[in-house]
Amino acid sequence: MNRTRLIFIGFFALGLGLLASAWAYRSLEQHSSSQAKTQEVMVAAADIPVGSRIQDKDVRAVQIAIDAIPPGAFGSTKHLLGRGAIVPISQGEFFINGKNLASENAGSGVTSLIPPGMRAVSVRVGDGSVVGGFILPRSRVDVLMTGTSTTGEAQAQTVLRNIEVLANGTRLDRNANLTDTQNSPLITLLVSPDDAEKLSLAMAQGRIQLALRNPLDTGQNDVGAVGMHAFYPNQKSPAPAVMARRPRPAPVVHAAAPVPSSYPVEVIRGDKKDVTNLSD
Repeated sequence: MNRTRLIFIGFFALGLGLLASAWAYRSLEQHSSSQAKTQEVMVAAADIPVGSRIQDKDVRAVQIAIDAIPPGAFGSTKHLLGRGAIVPISQGEFFINGKNLASENAGSGVTSLIPPGMRAVSVRVGDGSVVGGFILPRSRVDVLMTGTSTTGEAQAQTVLRNIEVLANGTRLDRNANLTDTQNSPLITLLVSPDDAEKLSLAMAQGRIQLALRNPLDTGQNDVGAVGMHAFYPNQKSPAPAVMARRPRPAPVVHAAAPVPSSYPVEVIRGDKKDVTNLSD
C-alpha cells in the first residue's frame, strides 16, 4: 500500500511540474511578443534613379521592429517628399537622410548631388580623352593638361588627382553593365573651389585629358611635368628665349657757340652815335 501511494505521489508531482513548465513557457512567449513593438517606416515603392525628386508614388509605409530601424529613416512623408535622390534607390530600400537623399532644400537633379563646399565644373574633352567611354558617374579620374611651357617646350602636367566624376553628359547614374559605354564631349567633375580655379586655368592654357583610376587607389603622389626632352634624352632642353635689346642711340652733343673776345658798345651823344669795342 505504501508503495502504491509513493508511485501515485511521484506521478502527481511530475504532472504538476509539467503544468508549471508549460505555464512558464507560455508566459515568457507572451512577454516576448509584447516586447517586439513595431513602427511605421517609409521605404521606396519602386526603383528611383539618381537625381529624381521624391513624390507620393515613390513612397510606401511598412511596419518594422523598432530595433531593426536604421538611424536616419523616415517615419512619415512630412520631411521626405520633394527631396532629391543622390544615389539610385532600389525598391524596398529605406530612405536615409544624407545617405541616399539630399538635404531638405537642396532640390533635385545635379544640384542635389553637390555637397556643401564643393563645386561642379564641366570640362570639354575629345573622343580619345574619355577612356573609350568607360568614364561613368562616380568614377575617379586624374586631370592632365597638355600645353606649352614658358620655355616654349610642349609639356604634359597632372593638375588634379583623384577627382570624382559627377556626370557624363546628361547622365547622372552609373550603369552596372560595363559594356554600355557613353562618349560625351562634356564631363562634369566634383571639385573644391580651389581646384575649380586650377581647372579653369588649365582649360584656358592647354588641352584637357582625363585618366581613369581605380577608386580604391587614393594615392596623391606628385608627378613631375613631362616635356619633349624626355623622349629625346640625347638632346638638351631648349634654353629660354631671351629678347635682344636694341642699343640705345648715343646722345647728340651740340658744340657751344664761340664766345666773342670783344663786345661792341654804342654811345649816343645828341645826334651823334659812336661804337666802341670793349675786350674781355
